[in-house]
Amino acid sequence: MWMVLGVLAIGATLFNLYTFNVGKDYKLPMALALSLTALTVCADYSHLSVWVEAEDWSALADVIPGMGRALWVLTSISILLNMLPIFLERMRKQA
Repeated sequence: MWMVLGVLAIGATLFNLYTFNVGKDYKLPMALALSLTALTVCADYSHLSVWVEAEDWSALADVIPGMGRALWVLTSISILLNMLPIFLERMRKQA
């Protein structure tokens, strides 16, 4: 499930940047993309909790270190890309 939500979050982010680029209102796609990013993190956490309940410690030891860093990096990139239109719009107004 987290993979599906992640792909949808990427698609919504690209749609957000597209709507800004063509001059349309980008706030709804931005909210959708950030919401899908949050849901992706929650779904991944739920997936990992299943492994904890099953006491599959070797799977957790293999996945958690890399996945933790990946989630931080990808979530940060998502936030920056989705907020980029706000910063660009402010720069246009100042110029």
